[in-house]
Amino acid sequence: MKKIEFPRGFLWGAATSSYQIEGAWDSDGKGESVWDDICHNTKRVKNQDTGDIACDHYHRYKEDVQIMKQLGLKAYRFSVSWPRIFPSGQGKINQKGVEFYDYLVNELLANQIEPVITLYHWDLPLALQKIGGWENRKVVDAFVDYAKFMFEHYGDRVNKWITFNEPKIFTVWFYSFGIYDQRPDVRRGYLASMNVNTAHAKAIERYRKSKNSDGEIGITLALNHVYPNTDSELDQKAAKYVDGLFNRWYIDPVIKAAYPQDMLDVFSKRFNLSQIPKEDLKLLNDNPIDFLGINNYSCLRVSGKNTVDLSNIINMISPEKVEGKEYSETGWEVCPEGLYDLLIRVDKDYNHPIIYITENGMACKDEKIIYNIVQDEDRINYLKRYLQASYRAIEKGVKLKGYFVWTLMDNFEWIEGYSKRFGIIRVNNKTQERTWKKSAQWYQEVIAGNGFNIDK
Repeated sequence: MKKIEFPRGFLWGAATSSYQIEGAWDSDGKGESVWDDICHNTKRVKNQDTGDIACDHYHRYKEDVQIMKQLGLKAYRFSVSWPRIFPSGQGKINQKGVEFYDYLVNELLANQIEPVITLYHWDLPLALQKIGGWENRKVVDAFVDYAKFMFEHYGDRVNKWITFNEPKIFTVWFYSFGIYDQRPDVRRGYLASMNVNTAHAKAIERYRKSKNSDGEIGITLALNHVYPNTDSELDQKAAKYVDGLFNRWYIDPVIKAAYPQDMLDVFSKRFNLSQIPKEDLKLLNDNPIDFLGINNYSCLRVSGKNTVDLSNIINMISPEKVEGKEYSETGWEVCPEGLYDLLIRVDKDYNHPIIYITENGMACKDEKIIYNIVQDEDRINYLKRYLQASYRAIEKGVKLKGYFVWTLMDNFEWIEGYSKRFGIIRVNNKTQERTWKKSAQWYQEVIAGNGFNIDK
C-alpha cells in the first residue's frame, strides 16, 4: 500500500445548492424562482417532485453544519437563493432571507468551516424570467446589484466567491430543452450565455470596488474532456467541434477575454450572430478571475457519424455505451482519466490558473444498509479514482488547491427529482432523517489524513 498525500492547506469541502436543499420555498417573504414555477406548473420533473421541502435545510441548517463538522470539512460551498434576498430579483430586500444566510455563515465560522458562496446556481427570480431572463440585459444589471449587496453585507466574513455555477447548463442546455418556457431554441441559449459572461465580469468589477475585496472570486464551469471515438479525421474534427461548443465557448471568455473564433464562425452563419460588443470583451479582460472552479463527473466520447445539428445538441454526443466501461446511475461514464486529461489541458492552454474542483461525485442506488450505515462502496471507488487523477495532475504541476464533493446530502436533482442520490449523507425525504453512508466515513478519513492509501 502507498499513501498519497495532498499538499498542505489543500481545501477539502462539500458542495450543495439552495433550491436543491433549502425547501421553505415560500417562507419568510421569499419570492418565486424559475424552479418553483417549473415544478409547480409543468410536468418536466420526474414523479412531479418539487423542491418545496427538499432537505428542509432552511430549518435544519444547524444540524447539517454539525454533520459537516463531524466530517471534518474545511470548507462548505453553498449557493444563495437570489429570490430569498430580493423576492422580485431587484428593489426591495427581504430581511428574513438576509438573516438566514447571516445565521448560516456565522454557524459555519463558529465551527471552523470556511463559507464559499456561489451567487447563482440556477434559481433565477421568476419576476426576472418574465421579462426575458438571461436574454434581457436588464437581468444583467439586476444581478450586478444583487452581487453588490452580497459583497457588502457578507464580505466581511466570506473570502471566496463564485459568480455563476455552470452557465452552459442553465443557458444552452435548458434553452435547448425548452425548460423555461416550452420553446426549445439553442440559439437563445447561446445568446443568453454571452449576457451571463457580461454579468460575471461586471460582478467581479463590483467586488474589486467593494470594501471587502481582499478575498478571491471566480466562476464554476461544467467541463468535460472530449475524446474522439476513433482516430479518424471525421471523429477528430467532431471532437474539436464539440469541445468548442461545450468547453471553449465558456472557458475562453473568462480566461482569455475572447470567444473561440471557430465557434463564432459557426454561430454567425447559423444564428446570424452579430459582432460581440467590444465593451463586453473589455469588461472580461479588465476583470480576470482569481480561480477557476471545475465541475466534472464524466467525459464525452464523440463520433463524426452523428448528425451535427445545433437544434439538438444531444445528437452530437455518442449515445452508445462503451464495452468494458463503468457507468453511474445517471448513465454517465466513470472516467477518471478524463478529469486528469482535462486538468492537464486547462493548465497548459490557459496559463496555469488556480483551480478548485467545485463538484465531483456519483449517483448510486444506495440500497444496502448495515448497522445504520449505507453501504456505497461503488461511490467510494469512484471518489478514490477521481482523487487519484487529481493528485496525478498536481504532481504534474497543476495548481489544484481544493476539492468539493458533490454532494453533502441526497437532494432534489432538478428534472430527475429525488430519483438520483448523489449525497454522502442519506436523506429520508419523508422524515428528513440524515443517515451516514460509508463514503462519508471514508471522506472523513481522507480529510483527517489529507490523503488516502492506494494499491501500488
